Amino acid sequence: MTADDRCPWASGGSELMTAYHDTEWGVPSHDEGYLFELLLLEGAQAGLSWNTVLNKRENYRAALDGFDPRRIVEYGPEKLEALLADPGIVRNRLKVASVVKNARAFLAVQREYGSFDAYLWGWVDGEPVADRPKPGQAPPASTPLSDRIAKDLKKRGFTFVGTTIVYAYLQAVGVVNGHTTTCPAGERVRQAA
Repeated sequence: MTADDRCPWASGGSELMTAYHDTEWGVPSHDEGYLFELLLLEGAQAGLSWNTVLNKRENYRAALDGFDPRRIVEYGPEKLEALLADPGIVRNRLKVASVVKNARAFLAVQREYGSFDAYLWGWVDGEPVADRPKPGQAPPASTPLSDRIAKDLKKRGFTFVGTTIVYAYLQAVGVVNGHTTTCPAGERVRQAA
């Protein structure tokens, strides 16, 4: 895949960003751990660049017990203060507190639906939505689908799940295929679905 073929955001940046785009972004995922990890990371990104959060991903993995929601719900004030002192993650008090709230809400959705995967993919009847912009066309920041899911997630107690964050999340985990129409990764995603 060449830089000219790739989605513009993945070309000319870091090697980590290019690798993320080429191998991970937009691939339909049904893995509970991955769905939770990306939900937390997309929330951490609010107001920042994805590159910033992607560079801190391994630090988050270590700090948040491998993104295990069952362990995260047990975090008390001491653990939250330790996270706020950790330079390897985004040290925003509201974002740090959100990991516990989101873990609690994630586990509640799992109990209600059998899995978070069933809840999330139920919004699209198990099939990725193609929302592939043409080269030079700006992708949307949100859609009616992300509006509905964001509203429902907030109602369920999730935080840092505004419609723009949710749309980025849906693209990241493959619920929405947001690769440009000329990006070969978008075609691979379509075939994998």
